[in-house]
Amino acid sequence: MHGWKSELQRQVGELVSETELLLAQKQRLERALDAMAGPFSIVTDNLQCRERRQHPDLVRDCVEIELLKEAELIRNIQELLKRTIMQAVSQTWLNREHKETCEMDWSDKVEAYNIDEACCRYNNQSTDVQFYPHSAKFEESASTPETWAKFTQEHLYRAERERLASVNLRNLIDCILQDTSEDLRLQCDAVNLAFGRRCEELEDARHKLEHHLRKTLREITDQEHNIASLKQAIKDKEAPLKVAQTRLYQRSHRPNVELCRDAAQFRLASEVEELNLSLAALKEKLLEAEQSLRNLEDTRMSLEKDIAVKTNSLFIDRHKCMAHRAYYPTVLQLAGYQ
Repeated sequence: MHGWKSELQRQVGELVSETELLLAQKQRLERALDAMAGPFSIVTDNLQCRERRQHPDLVRDCVEIELLKEAELIRNIQELLKRTIMQAVSQTWLNREHKETCEMDWSDKVEAYNIDEACCRYNNQSTDVQFYPHSAKFEESASTPETWAKFTQEHLYRAERERLASVNLRNLIDCILQDTSEDLRLQCDAVNLAFGRRCEELEDARHKLEHHLRKTLREITDQEHNIASLKQAIKDKEAPLKVAQTRLYQRSHRPNVELCRDAAQFRLASEVEELNLSLAALKEKLLEAEQSLRNLEDTRMSLEKDIAVKTNSLFIDRHKCMAHRAYYPTVLQLAGYQ
């Protein structure tokens, strides 16, 4: 009797200690689950911010692929932690149930031990004894020594089985928290690396566009000077043309036989023709230069738009997304220690 009572008492103590340890692990799981809200908020905000990129930067790049992986990983971890918390709750309930069973068995044995101890003190000189005529009959529900021992053995066996199951669950929780926190931090590093590379690509592309824009602006300035020079050249040709045409017009009013096709007349006609050809060539060049200027202006506008797009994408990735990711939880927080 005393041996079984001691075993039950020991088992109750171990179940109490084990349940406390399991509850501590359950609290870690709950803290880890709460900590997942931060990363999920960050990755959701990152994806939403990047939707504000403009064409042609609004693409599914390596950063978005890594962010989607991170979001999926967080959702899977959250589901795993919720399931594990439910397992811990169920195991805690089983631990307490078997603890109460052992306590009841222990309580019955203490009461029986006290009764037997009291019976040992009875003797023929005892004054508190009396006749109980029917006490010699065995109760139908009375156990045998074998069933009595087996009853307690089964309680101890079941309690020990649940205690071991609780120990295994605690070890599993340790592994789950360690693996999930490390996996998430690794994925976080992968996302940060992708952001860094993408920002470098955008910065390099913007620098090239800005260099091209500076070159285009110089070409625009040169072309504007060229157009001004051509206009001045055309203007410079107009005065001699007017003089030559005026001379021809005036000489066409010479009277009678004086209206002669002399050398001066031929020279003036040749001069007018040369001036007209020269003006036609200058005007053709002016048209080409003005078209070239329009093309350069279109290129300038396109480059400025592309630079604005790259600047916007850089602002979103570097100053919005990456700045927000600086608040990512630590491994200790993700593992439920803080």
